[in-house]
Amino acid sequence: MSKTATIRARVEPNLKSEVEDILERLGRSASEAIQLLYRQIKLRRRLPFDVRVPNKLTTLTLRRSKKGSGVKRFAKKDELFRDLGL
Repeated sequence: MSKTATIRARVEPNLKSEVEDILERLGRSASEAIQLLYRQIKLRRRLPFDVRVPNKLTTLTLRRSKKGSGVKRFAKKDELFRDLGL
């Protein structure tokens, strides 16, 4: 067996639980997911996904949508398409 190193990280309990449930459904452990992340960082020489700070409009839109302000809801996709003019 190859030698390993230990990583310790603090994670919000709910986030940890939700992610571990997803990983379990995928047949993976948290250790395997971390190894995959590290391997991708090594391969790409960067994070394997974009990390961006949302601009002011995006931040405002996200806040409003969380409150339900200006959010349209549709019972059927046809209604959505009609509203979009499609």
